[in-house]
Amino acid sequence: MLNKAEKERYNRQVILPELGVAGQEKLKQAKVLVIGAGGLGCPILQYLTAAGVGTIGIADMDVVSESNLHRQILYTSEDVGKPKVRVAIQKLTQQNPHIHFKAHPEGITTENALDMVKLYDVLVDGSDNFPTRYLVSDACTILQKPLVFGAISRFEGQLSVFNHKNGPSYRCLFPEPPGAGEIPNCAEAGVLGVLPGVVGTLQANEVIKIVCEIGEVASGKLLLFDALSLSFSSFKFPRTAQADKVTALQSSYGATCAVVQTISADELKAWLAQDKQVQVLDVRELQEYENFNIGGELVPLSKLSDKLATLQLQPKVVVHCQSGVRSQKAIAILQERYPEVQFYNLAGGLNSWEH
Repeated sequence: MLNKAEKERYNRQVILPELGVAGQEKLKQAKVLVIGAGGLGCPILQYLTAAGVGTIGIADMDVVSESNLHRQILYTSEDVGKPKVRVAIQKLTQQNPHIHFKAHPEGITTENALDMVKLYDVLVDGSDNFPTRYLVSDACTILQKPLVFGAISRFEGQLSVFNHKNGPSYRCLFPEPPGAGEIPNCAEAGVLGVLPGVVGTLQANEVIKIVCEIGEVASGKLLLFDALSLSFSSFKFPRTAQADKVTALQSSYGATCAVVQTISADELKAWLAQDKQVQVLDVRELQEYENFNIGGELVPLSKLSDKLATLQLQPKVVVHCQSGVRSQKAIAILQERYPEVQFYNLAGGLNSWEH
């Protein structure tokens, strides 16, 4: 039941006849897991918190970096270097003290996905990489949990809802993931700062409709948004046999979904200062490397597969890029070729390196 303070806070929402007190109480009882507290995650979390979703889980293993701030509006310059989950919960609790937050700073992995997903009623995918999207999708398909999907790149965004009342799954639309490096992420291709605000807000809207059982949910429909032309378009797609093929999680979805050893910038500096036997690989592009580097060997992710056979690796290797995303992809490729090497990912990439 809503208490007096909640009735006052949510008054303008409760007076909507389509939602009412019953809808607001459904929101209070709902448990929603948001994967990613980045560009999409910030508006998703802020609007779900404001709307009164009773329990909100946040899964993200990243730290705030300077390059996040133009689009991840939950954070400020003072938060750079801090874990996103911790900062997000602190600020969202100030926004609405009636919400219960659950922190998942380890992120979502093949080892914990099913146990994590089964705790929630609705999942929201705010991730920025394909391995995580397929892992989350498969877990939701297995457990029959509705999944609100969003994706952004440059000036374009996508939105859909999967597994809603036996509707299509993510694999019905995208049966197989692209190869490593085939499609650039935001760190590589760039993204307009306001774009995740638009798409993330639409994702929050879908969550509210699912929980309150109102309106027409975007199940079996992919919405496309172009910020440059300010245009929306959509097309429908059916449930296919792909959804029925998913009965168990794969052993690996790539480095971003596997348990990858990480090292902080301070830890790496200490290792280098102590002259420990550690090799540093920089998987950024040449222009980025020439702008600033920490002396690592340059092996761009875009050329990594071609250079695998000629690499001479030490037993312990730290891989880094600018933000920590491309380096995870590189580790997935390297681990398959060099299983005997101990790889570490520099958490937050060079964004966490003070220079």
